Amino acid sequence: MENKQANKAANKAAKWQIKKLPTGVILDRDGVINFDSPDYILTPEQWQPIPGSLAAIALLSRAGIVVSIASNQSALARGMLDDATFAAIHARMMLAIEAAGGQLSHVAYCPHGPDDQCECRKPLSGLLVECLAAMRLPADEVIMIGDSLRDVQAALTAGVRPLLVQSGYGDASAILKKAHALDADIAVFPDLQAAVNALLHGD
Repeated sequence: MENKQANKAANKAAKWQIKKLPTGVILDRDGVINFDSPDYILTPEQWQPIPGSLAAIALLSRAGIVVSIASNQSALARGMLDDATFAAIHARMMLAIEAAGGQLSHVAYCPHGPDDQCECRKPLSGLLVECLAAMRLPADEVIMIGDSLRDVQAALTAGVRPLLVQSGYGDASAILKKAHALDADIAVFPDLQAAVNALLHGD
């Protein structure tokens, strides 16, 4: 089943073409840059980069593409980790990205829970709007790379073109089916490295 899904993703990616490089890229964090978990990322040690993701961010940076992150982090609202631990996780990520040669323009986190009625939690577009303002870029020059349906929904609401990667822990085929209902032409890739290679080189 996994091979079949991978082949479908590869075929979809092969058909994808981009007319020009984006000026900016917004990334989800968990499931795109680092391995995700249904039990959340609660310690710095649990933050483990997906192979190739740090190099992919470095490639974007070297290409002159502005990179930012938009990430829901409801574990804060749920009281599952404190601010100091969250800051340590963030610092581990930043050091790893910088050590690989990548640069981030902005990181936007939503600390709220699903019932907090905030305006930033994806699938709402608040985090992406914040990133666009920090990057000083129009939405039509930016791509969002995420692993979930809510990433796709937030991107479309913000006017940003979404790309989907299948490196998260969710049901990839179900996510893709629902994403296609929103954007029939959405491109899907196995992971961030594959998405960036296609973006930059058409690989």
